[in-house]
Amino acid sequence: MRASVPLTAVATAALLLATVTGAAPTAAAADRNPDPGAAHLVRVTHGDPYADCTIGAISPDSVVYPGSEVEPYLSVDPHDPKRVVTVYQQDRWNDGGARGLVASWSTDGRTFHRSTLPFSMCAPGGADFERATDPWVSTGPDGTVYAGGEGVDFVKSTRTGLLAATSHDGGRTWQNTTTTHVDEEPFFNDKPSLTADPVRKGTAYQVWNRLDNDPPGPGSLDGPGYISLTRDGGRTWSRARKFVDTAAVPDTQTIGHLIVVDRRTGTLYDFFDRITYSADLGTVVEARYQVVTSTDAGETWSAPVTVARDTSVPEVDPNDPAKPLRAASTLPSPAVDPRTGTLYMAYEGADFTGGRFDSIQLVRSTDGGRTWGAPELISPGNVPAFSPSIAVDERGTVALTYYDLRFLEPGDTTTLPTAYQLATLPHGDVRRRTERRISRVFDWLEAPFAGGYFLGDYQGLVADGKGVRAVLTETHSDARLNRTDVYTAALRTD
Repeated sequence: MRASVPLTAVATAALLLATVTGAAPTAAAADRNPDPGAAHLVRVTHGDPYADCTIGAISPDSVVYPGSEVEPYLSVDPHDPKRVVTVYQQDRWNDGGARGLVASWSTDGRTFHRSTLPFSMCAPGGADFERATDPWVSTGPDGTVYAGGEGVDFVKSTRTGLLAATSHDGGRTWQNTTTTHVDEEPFFNDKPSLTADPVRKGTAYQVWNRLDNDPPGPGSLDGPGYISLTRDGGRTWSRARKFVDTAAVPDTQTIGHLIVVDRRTGTLYDFFDRITYSADLGTVVEARYQVVTSTDAGETWSAPVTVARDTSVPEVDPNDPAKPLRAASTLPSPAVDPRTGTLYMAYEGADFTGGRFDSIQLVRSTDGGRTWGAPELISPGNVPAFSPSIAVDERGTVALTYYDLRFLEPGDTTTLPTAYQLATLPHGDVRRRTERRISRVFDWLEAPFAGGYFLGDYQGLVADGKGVRAVLTETHSDARLNRTDVYTAALRTD
């Protein structure tokens, strides 16, 4: 889920909540090669395990989009890149979250089977939450798969809980379902992610921001970063604690916390966006991406260092700005070069368009995050681009995926032709950048509407040996009971 400029922190966060649902076992996969020049994609979503669930309506205006799968993420086994686990929201609601979260797993990278994540009441044996959101997945060096998400209640009161589960059979089954933290309003937990430590077996980190707007009014918003961690393979998780403070500046929150780990040194880097609002919480005064560092496996953290200004602008249909889109503004996508330790962060920004629309921008640090270079433009400069994901392969090639609107014709206000692109930068050299399309062209306006036409606040990309593997969402035209599906592909970076 994601909160933007809050009228109250809880109300706005509830409106912009994003969720995914779990599913019943077994589903076959269908290969497809959508367009000449596009990647060979495999569909990972089949059927709707929560189709019969009647839980979760907030009001008569609540609309659920059955058969819709959005906001995917993925992980691969570090010892076998064909062992893939994807997670996603199932049956998105218009007013926050989804019926539940689902995982799809594979042992060959091509045929995917389904398992339900136990994070909502729609899932068999699921946690005691009406809806779920923010799916995340990460695989440790011993093959343990960690899944994270958030459970949400809206009907009786606003209650949010951070959830985690583990799998020791590659995503077929899930154990150790744990509520790592739970709050009722005025607190609202937002946008968690989960990272397995690649060098410390049994260790994983869940991070998020915790909004507090009590009592509502000027000077009352606070949104620090919180962390919970496991040292025993997910059997137990530590008590949640604050690790990024925002109290010094009134009406400030963090969002988009995401940890990456330097495998050479074991150093942890947590990236996030820090946003300060006006006293009436109506406008953004300042927004900047920052990073904090831990050299002791998450026990202590450095002071924040600014990575880049957040210059993103509202995401809209450029031919009809009254149609809001929902993508990855305010959410950083970081990565670390496994050979050199160079840090990268991709994000949406408007530095290269004079504030007219967002492009995909990249910044880097070669000194462990102490200093950062100027932004570099990655996507074509003449069209809006959204939702960057970044990974660095074993040879140091930087890969970025994003979707853009290059196929949109002037004056077209009935469709929004969209496609995913893959950009590769050998050794991070923007001058050697190449790009190719990896999806078919699809209509974004067929997506569920949830605070904007919604494909997800993020899509996934991970290093896959000498290449990368992507997971992404596409829409279907005239398919009201199956608006979206999730696809994956292993992509070469040479």
